[in-house]
Amino acid sequence: MSVPLTDLQKRLCVRLQEGLPFCVQPFAEIAGELGSTEAEVLQQTCELSKSGVIRRLSAVINPRALGMASTLATAHVPADQIDSVAAAVNALPGVSHNYLRDHHYNLWFTLQAPSFERIDETLSGLQRQFDVEFHSLPVTQVFKLDVRFDPEDDGSLTQDVYEVPAVEPVTLRPAHKRIFARLQQGVEIVSRPFDAWEPEAGDRKDVVRLLTELNALGVLRRIAAVMDHRKLGYTTNVMLAAEAPAAAEAGRTLARFRAVSHCYERRTFEGWPFNLFAMLHARSEADIARTIGEFTATADVRSYRLLPTVAELKKQPVRHQFF
Repeated sequence: MSVPLTDLQKRLCVRLQEGLPFCVQPFAEIAGELGSTEAEVLQQTCELSKSGVIRRLSAVINPRALGMASTLATAHVPADQIDSVAAAVNALPGVSHNYLRDHHYNLWFTLQAPSFERIDETLSGLQRQFDVEFHSLPVTQVFKLDVRFDPEDDGSLTQDVYEVPAVEPVTLRPAHKRIFARLQQGVEIVSRPFDAWEPEAGDRKDVVRLLTELNALGVLRRIAAVMDHRKLGYTTNVMLAAEAPAAAEAGRTLARFRAVSHCYERRTFEGWPFNLFAMLHARSEADIARTIGEFTATADVRSYRLLPTVAELKKQPVRHQFF
């Protein structure tokens, strides 16, 4: 399933996941960094998009900075109801990810809303509609949120630098909101992608300035390539749920592993003592096992469960409304 890549394409995959420079001609700047030309970088980026290696170029947004509440929700859904329940969940505008996993709790999805009260109302509505109990596991601590895939992974087990987004809400000016609304429509792979984004009575330099301000505020983490990790050879992924008495210490340990893209402490519920969650992506089950073995050998973990993905039911950014 992996796609063969040239050396330049491999380096582009890494660089585009880091984020586009906030400037008028971002691909030209990237070309300079990679010792190439803007035309070649644009052509190869288009090729990566056509082959499906790049799903899209889009904003990586921090919903907590927008004041949004979010949770991971789960339920045990009988096999004969999976399709109908999944369709109802996928139709919710606040759902970005929905997966079927190999466990008694087989449906897992992320849900955003303006408040936790709204989240509870939504889950209660689903529960009444399908007579299925839904559980909410909101985040209590963020240890890592840094989804990146390296086509030339050197096999090292840990990393020292990774991203932990800010969590405090910020206030946006009307100009920020206008550019943010346009930002959610995606970014074209062209020389001057922001030329058509000019806000009222502004110009492209205003767009670059506003993007830079949104980034400084912690709302816009970056504008980056979202990869199809399977086409880069990362064919194995699993959600780890661990029972960690000292979650902060265990979370910081777990976050350092290169295979881990997301790592959180979450609220538990009755019958579910697992408070530390992580998503792991690797090229093989052996690589996953090696990471988990190293983690459990060095961290205080009473027990854990592995929840491999059976099916990806939805993967789509939440669209935020400001007007």
